[in-house]
Amino acid sequence: MTTAAQKVQEYKDSLKTKAEELILNGFPEKIVKLNELLELPIFNNLDLSIVRHKLNIPTPEPVQINSNSDHGSATKKRKCENETNDVGTKVMLLTSGPVPCNSKLTELIGIIKPHIKELVADSNLLKMWVSFMIPKIEDGNNFGVSIQEDTLAEIQSVEAEAAAFFDQISRYYVSRAKVISKVAKYPHIEDYRRSVQELDEKEYLSLWLVLCEVRNRYSALHDIVTKNIDKIKKPRSTNSVSLY
Repeated sequence: MTTAAQKVQEYKDSLKTKAEELILNGFPEKIVKLNELLELPIFNNLDLSIVRHKLNIPTPEPVQINSNSDHGSATKKRKCENETNDVGTKVMLLTSGPVPCNSKLTELIGIIKPHIKELVADSNLLKMWVSFMIPKIEDGNNFGVSIQEDTLAEIQSVEAEAAAFFDQISRYYVSRAKVISKVAKYPHIEDYRRSVQELDEKEYLSLWLVLCEVRNRYSALHDIVTKNIDKIKKPRSTNSVSLY
């Protein structure tokens, strides 16, 4: 009967095999795939205006006010204008229907998010692999252990940065929704409409940069691990030469 300790050891052995396969074969394939993705026209376009998306919020016709009204009506008109300037338009519903997300950016996000998730998962796998390779604490001959710890710190940094990319995407949607709500409330102010376009263009550039960073992080991890893989797997030499 397999004991819990044996199952844990089998898990460790399986994880080590997966991690080494990932480093030697998985990472190079991933880097090549990301480079090819970055060369696609959808990502390799300098014209940021391609991601502009028309808002489904029409500009209402200006209100005609009768100039021949009496003094009381004029006072009431000024009061009405002041109230309107203070609070804007109360938005009960959008008569032209809902305001959709930017479909082009949503498509890009759908392409990039799986790569971000995969980077988080791969970093976590490498983190556990290096952790399992760290030997028990002993005096002396710890140079290889320090290499393991430095590599582990780099992997943890990549994992945290990759997870933060998800937060960047969610913040884009929240920011865009806030600006669009301003457009709905103040439909005559063109600056709000323009700010939506600028936000979309900024996100397009940010998504391209995120994909570049994912590629760069894979390249950096592959480089640092392959250069130090002998010390990571065997941090202490078996035949220590005496200094005396």
